[in-house]
Amino acid sequence: MEILLPPGWPRPKGYSNAISAKGRMVFTSGQVGWTPDEVFEAKDLTGQVRQVLLNTLTVLKEGGAGPNHIVRMTWYITGKQEYLDNIKEIGAIYREIIGPHFPAMALVEVNALLEDDAKIEIETIAVVPEEG
Repeated sequence: MEILLPPGWPRPKGYSNAISAKGRMVFTSGQVGWTPDEVFEAKDLTGQVRQVLLNTLTVLKEGGAGPNHIVRMTWYITGKQEYLDNIKEIGAIYREIIGPHFPAMALVEVNALLEDDAKIEIETIAVVPEEG
């Protein structure tokens, strides 16, 4: 896996502009912030971010992938201001769960998500290097 940074561009904070990778790809569906039994224990964005990231790693593990294999994430949030108001805590939660690995990312504010209580949904792509 190689992080791509055009010459003269500053290093982005919390994500990468692009990543080049070879291997077996693992795609997650949109993960929301509920528990495996589909209960939203957290009603706030930061609590749901924690649960979404934990759910994402659980699903990736089934495909033999870990946080270091993530190459792309798309975050859908229902409240830009709530995200901005909690960005430091969200960053700390991300680093605690994913670690110091920053894939290419997009963050999109949406009017609503399919699950009424969901404040965030994340789709993830991981690339697991082929053995050999």
